[in-house]
Amino acid sequence: MTTHTPESVRTALYDAIASVAPEIDLTAIRPDRAFRDQAELDSFDFLRVLTRLHEQLGVDVPETDYGEFATLDRAVAYVIRRLGTSVGR
Repeated sequence: MTTHTPESVRTALYDAIASVAPEIDLTAIRPDRAFRDQAELDSFDFLRVLTRLHEQLGVDVPETDYGEFATLDRAVAYVIRRLGTSVGR
């Protein structure tokens, strides 16, 4: 079983965003603010990010959980929970 850390999940999420919106400066995205707005992702782009995340990590995100992706911080925490990974602080 692969252990996913917050850093590895964040990296996968950044990669997913960059694959959809390569013009985005990922270092400018604030982790505590709505990343869809910061990256100017429309609904289709957002679904492509989730698809890429699934390809990378094998995580499925049901539509009812899309709100968990409001910020990068929340998205990372959600993915770790969804993968069933326990991460110590």
